[in-house]
Amino acid sequence: MSALHDLQRGFAAAIFGEDDETLADKVRDGRFPGARLVQIYRNNTFASLTAALEAVYPVVFRLVGEGFFRYAADTYIHAHPSTSGNLHDFGGRFAAFLAAFPPAASLPYLPDVARLEWAYHRVFHAADHPPLPLEELALVPPAQHGQLVFGLHPATRLLESDYPVLRIWQVNQPDAADQPVDLGEGGDRLLVFRHALDIEFKRLSAGELRLLRAFSVERSFAEASAAALEAEAQLDLAEILRQHVQLGTVASFRLDPAFI
Repeated sequence: MSALHDLQRGFAAAIFGEDDETLADKVRDGRFPGARLVQIYRNNTFASLTAALEAVYPVVFRLVGEGFFRYAADTYIHAHPSTSGNLHDFGGRFAAFLAAFPPAASLPYLPDVARLEWAYHRVFHAADHPPLPLEELALVPPAQHGQLVFGLHPATRLLESDYPVLRIWQVNQPDAADQPVDLGEGGDRLLVFRHALDIEFKRLSAGELRLLRAFSVERSFAEASAAALEAEAQLDLAEILRQHVQLGTVASFRLDPAFI
C-alpha cells in the first residue's frame, strides 16, 4: 500500500474520528499550528456535509427543526462518513439511520419521509434513457412473452409506507398552506418519476407496485405477473403495462437467457 494512500486514510480517520494530534506533525504550521488546521478542515467538512443533507432532506429539516436536524446530521456523519467525491451520493443511509435513532422515535413516519426525499433526489439526478423500443418488442413471439424481462427507467423509484408520506411532503413545501395531516388516513404506495425536468408522483395499487418491484429486480414477466396477481387478483396486467410504457416507467426489455 502506498504512503500516499496511508496518509489519505489517516487523514480521513482524523477528520471523522476527531483526532487532532495524529496528523498534526504532517501538517505544516502556518498561521495556526497543525492540530488547529486539522480541526478547521474538520469543521468545514462537517459543515459541507450537513448542508448537503439539508439540501436533500428539507422536509425532514422542517419537521424536526434546525437544532434537532443538526444534532442528527452530526451523529450521522460520524457513523456514515462520505465515501464519494460527489456530494449527490451522500445521505443514502439517512432514512435507516433515523429509524434507529432514539431521539426520533416519537416521529415514526420520519424515516419514510426521508425515504421519499431520497427517492426524489435520486430521480432528479438520474441518467436519462430512451423510451422502450416498441418496434423491437413487437418482434418477440407471443410464446416468449412470459420470458421478457422489463427494466425500469433510471429516473424512477418505488416507495411503500404505512403513513401518508406524500401528504406530509406536500403540506411541508415552501408554498403550501399549513394543513394538518391525519396519520390514520392510510399509507402510500408510490412511483416517483421524472417527466421532462419535473419530479412527479403516482399512487399505485398493491398489484401494480408488486409488478414494478418485480421488474426492478429483473424478474421475468411471468414471475412479475404472478406476484402482481397474488397481491391483486383483478389487476388488468395488459392495461397496467400499457400505462407504464406510455408513462416511460418501463424503458427496456430483454429475453431471459435461461429460457432462450
